[in-house]
Amino acid sequence: MTFTLRQYPPDGNFLDSLSFEALETVIPLPKIEQVLTQHQAHQIRTKKLNMTVLIFLLVAANLYTDRSFPHVLEKLVHASRLFGPEPDFRLPGANAICYRRYQLGAKPVVSLFHQICRPVATPKTPGAFLFGLRLMALDGTSEEVADTPANAKAFGKYHNQRGEAAFPQLKAVYLTECGSHAIVDAGLWPIHTSERVGGFRLLRSVTPEMLLMWDRGFHDYQMFCAVMRRGAQVLSRLPSRVQVEPFQPLPDGSYLARLYCPEKVPGQARQFLTVRIVEYTVSEPSLVGYGERHRLITTLLNFEEAPALELAWAYHERWEIEMTIDEIDPHQRQVSQPLRSHKPVGVVQEFYSLLLAHYVIRYMMHEAALVAQVAPTRLSFKHALLVVKEAVNDFQIVAPTQHQSLYQRMLVEIGRVKLPQRRTRSNPRVVKCKMSKFERKREHHYQKPALKVSFRQAIMLI
Repeated sequence: MTFTLRQYPPDGNFLDSLSFEALETVIPLPKIEQVLTQHQAHQIRTKKLNMTVLIFLLVAANLYTDRSFPHVLEKLVHASRLFGPEPDFRLPGANAICYRRYQLGAKPVVSLFHQICRPVATPKTPGAFLFGLRLMALDGTSEEVADTPANAKAFGKYHNQRGEAAFPQLKAVYLTECGSHAIVDAGLWPIHTSERVGGFRLLRSVTPEMLLMWDRGFHDYQMFCAVMRRGAQVLSRLPSRVQVEPFQPLPDGSYLARLYCPEKVPGQARQFLTVRIVEYTVSEPSLVGYGERHRLITTLLNFEEAPALELAWAYHERWEIEMTIDEIDPHQRQVSQPLRSHKPVGVVQEFYSLLLAHYVIRYMMHEAALVAQVAPTRLSFKHALLVVKEAVNDFQIVAPTQHQSLYQRMLVEIGRVKLPQRRTRSNPRVVKCKMSKFERKREHHYQKPALKVSFRQAIMLI
């Protein structure tokens, strides 16, 4: 299909000529206007960088993570400057963008994330459902933030017996749809906050048709109760220190047991939940966990509807959330640098903008997977990211009447690069870089030495 160029009115206003259709497909403009109104964040008078454009800039900055905010803004308005009514329109600089970012604050971006990011998989999505339940996973990670006194005070620094970390860090917890890698809820806390605190908070987004999985670090009696109150189901690994009381063996090798509440109330019978335990081991010597005893705990009590072997296999699909976190850090952000914001409110704003940008990519990948008739996890995230970044300019240049055709073409391109079949879901807990031979950077290293002579004069041949 041959595309035609967008026509810009010669006497129009530059701001009115801006368009972000590549992002508006997932983040509709009316939704942004609604959020800005809700938080009273609309500007009273027209400025070069209004709040609507700013939100698109924040999301796009987490697609072009190797560029500064002014360069990203230039990318977003490139076509409008070439073909629009004001080709010499002077764009806001770094200081103006920074001022507007903190004027906007974090609340509108957080609210937009919660209103936009929802599960996207359908019953037609391969691998997204099991036993009629939507596979979901809960996990946490840490993210480094810019090394400023404000960030260090707000988030803290991780420390152990070897000393203190170089950068302040935040604790991020994600609720992810396994079949699509869409992050449907997330939160951030100071680094020393337990992941279970975040896990409890994210249960607000759990719905009855979900099968929620988490690793043994999240195990908590009250979390089981909270998920069951929401009508959802749980499948997790049971820590070795936690004991249950078996009372009924089942034909598939699993058994029913009582999981007791660790808190005792004087004068009352000890509370418990009826759960099902699946014990298994790994029989392949080359796999991690070979010969070890693994215990899974689940609220799915019917062995006919949910066979034990299927549950053992399903639990390893929890690894999809690890892949999601991997997409965000090395691939989307591309650089092993901390989040760029120097103030805590900017960190929160940037964090949720990052997740919105990830959701845009994953939403489009899911639609592309439906067109290509493959599982979304079989498509390349890195390739999809490149396609979406290129599409930002394409949507500005092509006539709006052809945007639907352009969008379908983009989906086909995203679905063109397919990954090989998934590897086994068993991986060692190791890191590539554990320590450095260099001395730790201290406060005095930031200060330049006072020289008695110039550096040139200090060089002496021997």
